[in-house]
Amino acid sequence: MKSIDEDIKNGQFKKLYLLYGDEDYLKKQYRDKLVHALVAEGDTMNFAKYDGQNVSVGELIDLAETLPFFAERRVILVTDSGFFKSSEEQLALYFAEIQDTTCMIFVESEVDKRSKTYKAAVKAGSAVDFSMPDERMLTSWMMARVKQAGKTMTQEAWTEFFDRTNDSMDHMNLEMEKLLSYIYDKDSITLADVEAICTKQMHSKVFDMISFIASKDLPKVLELYHDMLAAKEPPIRILALIIRQFDQMYLMKDMASQGMNVSTIASKLGSRDFIVRKNLGLARNFTMEQIRALLEDAADLDERAKTGRINDRMAVELLMVQYSK
Repeated sequence: MKSIDEDIKNGQFKKLYLLYGDEDYLKKQYRDKLVHALVAEGDTMNFAKYDGQNVSVGELIDLAETLPFFAERRVILVTDSGFFKSSEEQLALYFAEIQDTTCMIFVESEVDKRSKTYKAAVKAGSAVDFSMPDERMLTSWMMARVKQAGKTMTQEAWTEFFDRTNDSMDHMNLEMEKLLSYIYDKDSITLADVEAICTKQMHSKVFDMISFIASKDLPKVLELYHDMLAAKEPPIRILALIIRQFDQMYLMKDMASQGMNVSTIASKLGSRDFIVRKNLGLARNFTMEQIRALLEDAADLDERAKTGRINDRMAVELLMVQYSK
């Protein structure tokens, strides 16, 4: 990101930019920064954009070879082409020959760093990974938003807000906008404000459910389950999320027992540090044998529900009762 900021500041641009990763908010920001810096307002002659995976490589190269019309550069923006998930030979070869008067910007959700296309893009220009920042950076970002609005936020409110919105920066930004509008005449955001405005995500509800399973609080477990059912969540999806949560906990607990730290575990699993810390904290309430047994029972109930040998709603309740006793 800093390299793009430097290029914009100095006015010295590369011939190719590849913006990739799972954090759409940041990708959109830097995509727009580059386009704004490279393309004069209203210049439709020298700017073209393509969306989706039906982009013709030949057409793209032909356009890139066309000289700009009364402008310094021709700018081509390509979004979610899929070219970097496998080797696109023709495009990879062309990246080494891009005209000095052309700038190609690719915005991709997924890339394979082993592919020829990715490696050629790195040599031809700049490839930047836009992954979700860590908890410290997200906290600084959101607290700056709160301060800019002339407000404060209590620690317990922030903890709950972060727990409910940390799936993406887009989501955090939207929920904070709603919160600030909600408390427009108040000086501070409280826990009650967050609970009133910010919707709890399914993964957070499942995490809470497992916390109550760990504390053997069956009434709370069933209360959460029935709340999710009332919100039209399919029982099979809830069961799948429970299995996924315990599966993650098992892997993380096993890696931690081998002496791996949080950052190493996060890197190996493609997760984030704060998610690993949270899961490891919950996993301490279970032995490896307990987690393995629950996963086996859950898989059996899932198979029985999907083959019609047991009611899907009952399958989830049986698992909860068995492990909350």
